[in-house]
This record gives sequence, structure tokens and C-alpha cells, in this order.
Amino acid sequence: MPDDKRDRSPWYWLLLVPIVIPLLPFLYNSDSPRLLGFPLFYWLQIAFIALGVGTTALVYQMTKRRP
Repeated sequence: MPDDKRDRSPWYWLLLVPIVIPLLPFLYNSDSPRLLGFPLFYWLQIAFIALGVGTTALVYQMTKRRP
């Protein structure tokens, strides 16, 4: 495989963060604090989505090929 088609940027390791963080149950094993009446578990799921989107966008920007 030619080297121009292979990309081994260390930035790709950052994509493990939004996979591993939601797997840590001590983060959301609680009812409080509440945000707008919603327990921690529900609004933390939205935070995990934002973490995934932000991480993916950062890795994309740092690894895209510039002409």
C-alpha cells in the first residue's frame, strides 16, 4: 500500500475518549445534581454526545489534508 494513502496520525488516539468516558459508571451513578429537573444520567448523555461531536470535529480538523 502506498504511503500517501496511509495516515497514522497520533490525533486518532483522541477518538478513544468519547468511547471510554461513557463506559465509566461512577460518572453517572447518581441522581443529583439535577439540571432543569432532569437527573444527572439524562443530561450527562447529552454531554457525552457533545464530547463525541467535539472530539470528532477536532480530530477531523487536525488530520485533514490541506492542498
